[in-house]
Amino acid sequence: MALTEFSLIQRFFTQQAVQNSSTQMGIGDDCALLSFPAGYQLAVTTDTMVENVHFFAGADPKTLGHKLLAVNLSDLASMGAKPVSVTLALTLPEVNEAWLHAFSKGFLALAEKYQVDLIGGDTTSGPLTLTVQAMGLVPTGQALLRSKAKPGDLIYLTGSLGEAGLGLKINQGYVCAQPEQALQHFNQPEPQVKAGLALLGLANACIDLSDGLASDLGHILERSQVGACVDWVSLPLSTEVLTYIQDTGDWSMPLTAGDDYELCFTIPPEHVNALTIPCTQIGVIESQPGLRIKKSGIIQPFSSKGYEHFS
Repeated sequence: MALTEFSLIQRFFTQQAVQNSSTQMGIGDDCALLSFPAGYQLAVTTDTMVENVHFFAGADPKTLGHKLLAVNLSDLASMGAKPVSVTLALTLPEVNEAWLHAFSKGFLALAEKYQVDLIGGDTTSGPLTLTVQAMGLVPTGQALLRSKAKPGDLIYLTGSLGEAGLGLKINQGYVCAQPEQALQHFNQPEPQVKAGLALLGLANACIDLSDGLASDLGHILERSQVGACVDWVSLPLSTEVLTYIQDTGDWSMPLTAGDDYELCFTIPPEHVNALTIPCTQIGVIESQPGLRIKKSGIIQPFSSKGYEHFS
């Protein structure tokens, strides 16, 4: 018997046990019911992934389920919010039970890791399109914003840079001697939830790297009305990324490629010793507007808009 919309939801997306006291009612009624403790604000984000725009046709559904949730948890992490619940909307060209089983397995495994409740959503028929709305809690008035960077702040980055961009290049035909790490970063990014929570009360501004360091740091500079100088030699680049740059001469790739989902944050120098997360200083916030790169002893302006839809 063919699966209906409701039997599809029941079979693949209701096996998760409730993990948060905030979830009063999840899947099964017209709306979910949530309650939140006093002293917290609700952070809400929505992200959509479309086949052949955000992921290749035929992408592994298990890793796709992971990535769809990860990019939304990354948004919450960038504001220092603890994730609590998500909704999921699926537009499917057909009901493929094997695909749904693998997709839900990847999605729910990451949800369980970060104690996130799937509380509702929707399913429709059409070109493969995946949408998540994620909600998290942050202490009132403490959310990390893009608009609070100040001249003299140091710019830090979690993790490494350009791994996902290299993963994309490998998918497009670049031959890498050791591609595993780059492909892992591209296909299954890890949201920096713990890092975001650890930055509360320390960082002035923060953003996650979805569209590339230059573009995303540019959002902080624009919203904060400041500038920045980034030191090229300080960028945390893997051996494989450095080899790619040597092979191709494309030194800007780590600055412009998206999908890293690391956190870029600015922090006053007096707070640096309180940092408890692995991170690398890559530059400094300046009063002069614009982004500049220091490379080979020369400071030069750098501009990148990153990926933009409808452009």
